[in-house]
Amino acid sequence: MSTHSLRSQLSSHSLSDGDDLDDDHAAEPFADESDDARRDDPRLAGPERYDDEYGDPEADLDDDDAYADYYESFERRRSGRRRRTDRDTDEGLSHRRGRLTEDARRRTLERRAEAESAATALPDGADRWSTWDEGDRGPLPHPDWLVTVTEAVDHELGVLKTGKEAEVHLIERVELATGASCLLACKRYRSAEHRLFHRDAGYLEGRRMRRSREMRAIEGRTDFGRNLIAEQWAAAEFAALGRLWDLGLPVPYPVQRVGTELLTEFVGTADGTAAPRLAQLRPDLDALTSLWSSLTESMRVLAANGLTHGDLSAFNLLVHGGELVLIDLPQLVDVVANPEGPAYLARDVANVSTWFLTHGLPAELADADRLTEQLISAAGLGPRG
Repeated sequence: MSTHSLRSQLSSHSLSDGDDLDDDHAAEPFADESDDARRDDPRLAGPERYDDEYGDPEADLDDDDAYADYYESFERRRSGRRRRTDRDTDEGLSHRRGRLTEDARRRTLERRAEAESAATALPDGADRWSTWDEGDRGPLPHPDWLVTVTEAVDHELGVLKTGKEAEVHLIERVELATGASCLLACKRYRSAEHRLFHRDAGYLEGRRMRRSREMRAIEGRTDFGRNLIAEQWAAAEFAALGRLWDLGLPVPYPVQRVGTELLTEFVGTADGTAAPRLAQLRPDLDALTSLWSSLTESMRVLAANGLTHGDLSAFNLLVHGGELVLIDLPQLVDVVANPEGPAYLARDVANVSTWFLTHGLPAELADADRLTEQLISAAGLGPRG
């Protein structure tokens, strides 16, 4: 089916749900660049002094790589608005503390040059080049259906869903050499004020960032802080999808993440029709029973790994091929590390059991209290007190 046809059909299937930094840490140039001057300069008194003032550039990177990368890119965008000086030359950049190394800077400039060159030759009808060579990629092995070459273009076919936190677009990625293509769901988190900014504290308990400057930006809701929160949620959902995919749970394959944009497997048909949400359906008793069984099995696997969805409802479950697919997972909760974890788990159970009971599932099957106790036990937390 052509891209034009997909665009036309998508319009009838779309769903809808009813920024500051300072530059204080830029190093000033040495008045005397001799080796003696460098050795005697009090600013180079030792690693302890550097770490005390600027923070260890290698610290905390295991947990915060995504945020550190975003922080650096934001500072570069901010500094780009200032008047250029001699320190903005190739030589001057090498003296900035905490900035890009020469190798990293060279790679960045090479990628930028390649992108600018490629942009001039973007084929007609394409919206952008494939972003496969950027950001984070999903777990190996990559699915056979996925276009993983860089000589590919993305066509934006329309909006699948709009919400307060993000918009989900349908993208067709096409390999130029062969014409092979795949459909992807592109979730773009909003960086302005939205609902997630008002409910992030509880979900993020147990996975707070330790970079004080970033935390100040988040707590102060600066422009940088708001963008950082949006990227934090995108990174969290990408990591959650990858983890659940590796556990064998029914989730869309996480293709890649670039900044606040998350690309995943499109769950739907080849003509661009998205799989319906459970909330849109009225299953008969046999279908209800089957769907409930598959859902509770997924919840047991989550609990056995110390997890719960965190915002589970009939709106966050797709029905595809007679099976339930878990979606919208940025708030995946560690029920062991998060003090409110058991409460989130109990709420997830209550939400879905209420929906199934309302739609005709017998009470003896959808017993919320019994299921909650079983999941709490599976998570190794013991009886609720």
